[in-house]
Amino acid sequence: MKKADELRNEYHREDLGRGVRGKYYREYMKGTNLVLLQPEVAHAFPTSEAVNEALLSLIQVAKRSASVTVRSTRPRRRRAAVRR
Repeated sequence: MKKADELRNEYHREDLGRGVRGKYYREYMKGTNLVLLQPEVAHAFPTSEAVNEALLSLIQVAKRSASVTVRSTRPRRRRAAVRR
């Protein structure tokens, strides 16, 4: 059984070059999220700033409409039927 730090026979350590510790650390710490957009969406929002602005606007609208929905779901009082 091979150890985890052993290379396969077809690889040679000198061919791999010198490793750099922490090469991608800063990018990793930024927490970059990649999202694949459909072509129609990418055409409508060509930059990341445009996408973020649209999504933030949508969040604001959703929050406002959610508060309206909560108020409108209270049970209504039934009016007494008026007989003529």
